[in-house]
Amino acid sequence: MQELIVPLTDGTLSVPYVDVTGASPGPHLTVLAGIHGTEYTSIAAVREFARGLDPAWICGRITAVPIVNLPAFWERSPFVVPLDGKNLNRSFPGDPAGTAAEVLAHHVTESFIRPTDYLLDLHAGDLPEALEPFVLYDESPVEEESRRLARAYGLGHLVRQARAGRAVGGSTSAVAADLGIPSITAEAGQNGILDRASIDRHLTGLAGVTRLLGIDNRPSPGNGATAPPVEHDGWVWLRTSTSGWWEPAVAVGTDVDAGDLLGTVSGLLGDDRTEIRAPEAGVPLFVTSSPAVTADGLLMGLARAAR
Repeated sequence: MQELIVPLTDGTLSVPYVDVTGASPGPHLTVLAGIHGTEYTSIAAVREFARGLDPAWICGRITAVPIVNLPAFWERSPFVVPLDGKNLNRSFPGDPAGTAAEVLAHHVTESFIRPTDYLLDLHAGDLPEALEPFVLYDESPVEEESRRLARAYGLGHLVRQARAGRAVGGSTSAVAADLGIPSITAEAGQNGILDRASIDRHLTGLAGVTRLLGIDNRPSPGNGATAPPVEHDGWVWLRTSTSGWWEPAVAVGTDVDAGDLLGTVSGLLGDDRTEIRAPEAGVPLFVTSSPAVTADGLLMGLARAAR
């Protein structure tokens, strides 16, 4: 085990990671998890993956970081770095003179992202999020290679995010794309639940990518081809204009048409009910599952059909 030491205003943060160079030459793959500290299935998958790394079967180099956002992990804090209340996955490439999230993002960018050939960032639905498994990649000069990684990961939905008007700006995969590094964000698991099936989805995805890149020289188990993913052209992220009680009317992974009822936001006593309807056709890939929403709170991500 090695540690990345991150200097913060009130001390240092030690981020443990595993770095293994194989007996044969090959590319450098970096795998991150725990950018959000309560997305446990992705963290668990990288922990297992890291423990199984062996130079005998690696062609190249693998760096695995199971928990990046340790303050959020210890505080059980969804979405943000509790030291400054900022979302780490909106803070890249970071700022060495900034607040805690920005400093951490800077050191992760310089130590893990910039030096690698390929980047995988594993996520899951956070504590108040239901989620349908999907992979995200960004528009960039290396997007076709990123799309190959996304398809090899083997989840049911694949979302291409355009550079202009990114719904998810300041993310690991976005900064990697800007640096010309093929990268994906893979999501499986929901509501902070540590379920075995979602951990295994991530482990299967990791195996698919390492074989695609020729990093894993072991024979394939030959489980057969999976169905191709449904591909989407970006997102519509739906927010509420007022705080209140949110009740979704659709499940994740469900096809919806323009105008369909997606849910309602009402006052705490059930008054002032506002209907949230689909602005266009798509598939909700994540939905806020907590009734409590604040003004401008995110309700769901509606993935558009590929054009």
